[in-house]
Amino acid sequence: MNFTPDLIAQLAWTGLASSSSYCLFALAFALVLKVNRIWNFGHAGIMVVAYFSMLVAFQYLGLPLVLGLAFGTVATIAVSVGLEKWGFNVLRNRNSSTLTYFIFTMTFSQFMIYLAELIFGTHPKTLFASIMSPVMLVGPIVISHWDLIAMATAAALVAGLWLFLRHTREGKALIAVSDEPELAEMYGISKQRAYMVAMALSAVLVTAGMYLMGTKTPMYPATPMNQYLILAVIATILGGIGNVFAAGIAAIVLALVQSFSVLVIPSTWQVLLLYVLIFVVIVVFPRGVVLKLPRRGPARAAGALASQPADHAQGGKP
Repeated sequence: MNFTPDLIAQLAWTGLASSSSYCLFALAFALVLKVNRIWNFGHAGIMVVAYFSMLVAFQYLGLPLVLGLAFGTVATIAVSVGLEKWGFNVLRNRNSSTLTYFIFTMTFSQFMIYLAELIFGTHPKTLFASIMSPVMLVGPIVISHWDLIAMATAAALVAGLWLFLRHTREGKALIAVSDEPELAEMYGISKQRAYMVAMALSAVLVTAGMYLMGTKTPMYPATPMNQYLILAVIATILGGIGNVFAAGIAAIVLALVQSFSVLVIPSTWQVLLLYVLIFVVIVVFPRGVVLKLPRRGPARAAGALASQPADHAQGGKP
């Protein structure tokens, strides 16, 4: 293969565009791990819910774009919050082991995959009858409208999440609970509420990511488990556990690696590449390779909330 500058530029652009969904998946996974302190392998099941609820909205109910997205988002949030309330919270109250959480979340994901296969079949589906996207040439690079929409959507959601965490009361509560839940509760912050909010935010990010993927490529019910969950886990480890936005950066790097891998291996073997990557990451980079981002300490975050007027306290506490 001739490695021309034009080819390198095209692969770089394709990788950046594809990273839009991967970044959202990684942020969603890393956020729940940081706040709820759970390796949520049920993440794949939530992806299945998001995708097929939108499929129902668009293809079966004939809803327009905005209503279809709202339908999928509400359904995904409902399942995510339910998973926290009737799943993780129950296990937490029983002081269940990490292995129990792993088995529970993996079972949940497999159940959602099998349910989707039972209802919708095992063949691949797209959210719309046509997934063709207009393209244009910018120099030697082919850029599709999907690329621009995907990158703009991801950038807006990442910025929105950052602003939410840094500049809203609920966001600061998430930071406080993620650092020290017991100390946060001493300041009147409900950790259970924070867990619910984290799951809801994760659901929004997942829904957006699955919409982008469903308007680009056909999807099998098992695809989230076999590909997207693995990418999210690898990115979270590479970014350093507890560093939400670093996980997003790592996801972009992984997308670029996957894009350039076609230079050395056929695209049909890229799933194998993911399993090789997760093995290497766990063995070689267990603590991540991305520099930690600055964060507020638990006392500072909780204290800032406590210093605000009492009539805005969370969890009904004065």
